[in-house]
Amino acid sequence: MVQFYLLSILMNIVAGYSLISFQTEPNGTKFDGVREFLKDATIRLVLGILCSTVGFFKLLTVMRGDIPVVGDLVPSLAGMASGFTLLLEFYKNNSNVTTAALEKLDSIFVANKRLVGIISIVSGFVHFLFANVLFL
Repeated sequence: MVQFYLLSILMNIVAGYSLISFQTEPNGTKFDGVREFLKDATIRLVLGILCSTVGFFKLLTVMRGDIPVVGDLVPSLAGMASGFTLLLEFYKNNSNVTTAALEKLDSIFVANKRLVGIISIVSGFVHFLFANVLFL
């Protein structure tokens, strides 16, 4: 479906930018308003839910002429990873409960959120440019 294709690209790019630009200082550019908007906890929660959901459904839906599951593997995994990172970060900031599994997930995803964001942005742009390439 073309709708999930577009949503996957947009969610990957926006969630990746949200993960990358979280701790950057204002530069006096036009993107400062976008950065401040994406720093809001509620926006990050909604973005995490949407990105995870779109990433999951991107695995299930197939573009015409594409190979099921494998054709959109990288963008859907990048979307689910960036959405999960945003959700885990929200949970970590708003909860007092910590477990060993939560600490392990935190050390994998939240500690490397810039890397997850870069992978998500690159995946979104490459998926946009090369729509019918296998694994993209």
